[in-house]
Amino acid sequence: MSTRIAFLKGHGTENDFVIVPDPDNAIELSPAAVAALCDRRAGIGGDGVLHVVRSAAHPEARAMAGEAEWFMDYRNSDGSVAEMCGNGVRVFARYLQRAGHVTEGDHAIATRGGVKSVHIAKDGDVTVGMGSARLPDGDVTVRVGERSWPARNVNMGNPHAVAFVSDLGHAGDLYSAPPVSPEGAYPDGVNVEFVVDRGPRHVAMRVHERGSGETRSCGTGACAVAVAAARRDGADPAVTGTPATYTVDLPGGRLVITERPDGQIEMTGPAVIVAEGEIDAEWLANALR
Repeated sequence: MSTRIAFLKGHGTENDFVIVPDPDNAIELSPAAVAALCDRRAGIGGDGVLHVVRSAAHPEARAMAGEAEWFMDYRNSDGSVAEMCGNGVRVFARYLQRAGHVTEGDHAIATRGGVKSVHIAKDGDVTVGMGSARLPDGDVTVRVGERSWPARNVNMGNPHAVAFVSDLGHAGDLYSAPPVSPEGAYPDGVNVEFVVDRGPRHVAMRVHERGSGETRSCGTGACAVAVAAARRDGADPAVTGTPATYTVDLPGGRLVITERPDGQIEMTGPAVIVAEGEIDAEWLANALR
């Protein structure tokens, strides 16, 4: 490993990431290394790491190389691997633009949740084609303290349990994962969203992201919330034949989610690069001891 490793810091609606450019997949990012980088006191700090690798250079992405040149090797802040991160894809696209790999317009990015289409607009917003939602059968319940709520099971390439509540404060501190039943409904863990109504097709949410705790924003979570709200409101686009657009307010900002009659979901929001620099390899080695 070289003595210094390039990095950038970016966020999408304050869901923040350490970006590690590594086109040839030459940097080994162990779970412990990711956790050290994401440590907000002893490291750089972030909700996760965006490892930027050419698809052809990564064993998990080679099959997608014909569709997407770049692979978002995403890790949660605890070092665990995640299938997909919607805010992360927007920030990933913004990094590719900043680095000169892409320009404004339409592009494709490979993720563990499949190839995602992105559009970089002139106004700075990035729209991500998030694919379609799956709504697995079976009732689930979310509990915080003495309160419990029925939740909608929504899969956006990663699992979500969406609970509609009367007050976002009922979600508690969200430091630890809210219990979800039945046991075994989510064998690999779950992202849990708590949602209140703000107006017609306008909601606000808080989220516990598995592996990260409460985050300021979650793109796939906002999509899951919009899908759950549309079903609750009788606005399923596959039934009505009309796209359903929801404004979703998160602690870190606002996202606009549109689900189309063919099931495809688009998420639009900001993506910002705030800093760049170098990670000292000696510091990283010492942090892993």
